[in-house]
Amino acid sequence: MTAQQMKAIIVNQPGGPEELSLTTLPIPTCHDDEVLVRVQAAGVNRPDLMQRKGLYPPPPNTSPLLGLEIAGEVVSAPSSSPFKVGDSICALTNGGGYAQYCAVPVTQCLLWPEGFTAYEAAALPETFFTVWTNLFEIGKLKAGETVLIHGGSGGIGTAAIQIAKNFGATIYTTVGSQEKGEFCKKLGATDFINYHDEDFVQRIQELTHQQGVNIILDIMAAAYLNKNIDSLSEDGRLVIISFQGGIKANDVNLAKIVTKRVTVCGSTLRPRSTDFKGHIAKELQQHVWPLLAQRKISPSIYKIFPFEEVRQAHELMESGEHNGKIILDLSHL
Repeated sequence: MTAQQMKAIIVNQPGGPEELSLTTLPIPTCHDDEVLVRVQAAGVNRPDLMQRKGLYPPPPNTSPLLGLEIAGEVVSAPSSSPFKVGDSICALTNGGGYAQYCAVPVTQCLLWPEGFTAYEAAALPETFFTVWTNLFEIGKLKAGETVLIHGGSGGIGTAAIQIAKNFGATIYTTVGSQEKGEFCKKLGATDFINYHDEDFVQRIQELTHQQGVNIILDIMAAAYLNKNIDSLSEDGRLVIISFQGGIKANDVNLAKIVTKRVTVCGSTLRPRSTDFKGHIAKELQQHVWPLLAQRKISPSIYKIFPFEEVRQAHELMESGEHNGKIILDLSHL
């Protein structure tokens, strides 16, 4: 490997974790608005799995490599950048995080919260950008409101519970086991619903005295659409961020949406503009980074894998057995 090359993970062809391979590639060339980061740690996220399967192609003019969040050291930066060579930053990438070096727009980078490790910093960008966008920018969460977070023990869920709690919300969450539910309560959830044992609509109505919740952050989409509408309060907001339960919903009662004045919306972050992502970075810097520095919020890391064990990392995420984030360690490369 020459000085102009790096180790990186590629997808040989769409498929399972066995299609991931470690190879050598050229170090990326930066545009005028980008910094080059020597990656020390990278987060594993569900969009990585979808891209590996061929279901989530990268937007035009972005890196074809997996990896949407990193932490590492700046090795080159434009003169106009607020970051300098040697700074420890984490970043929401446009792809390319599964590599020793990654080029990232300056506006999508943030200094590590004070006292954080590379692993903790790498656990932040994808989940925290996503949660802030959907709970606050789209969902308009206000103090005193009630929130239902589906899949509370995952990376998105653990971040959403903590952020919503710190901003004065009452949080309920769906989980697949008692253990995961107790884990969510330790993070700040008021109560949890085991979807294997309970009907979450009925339980939400009991917990809210038949009022329903103000906001639902949903990863299931089609499979939960009717039940989500039934669980919302008047003027409630349903924000869909993933399609783990399918994309086509049948027999939706539109009358309930009208009579309850429900807002149904959704978003995906990856195709959004650099300007939009930069706006979210500034919001996080102002509102969330101080909470991280004070340890009022902390990323929940379940397991750290050596970079070479990326297949095992993907297998763990697909199993759903984890609580919180899965991280790849590149510091030894």
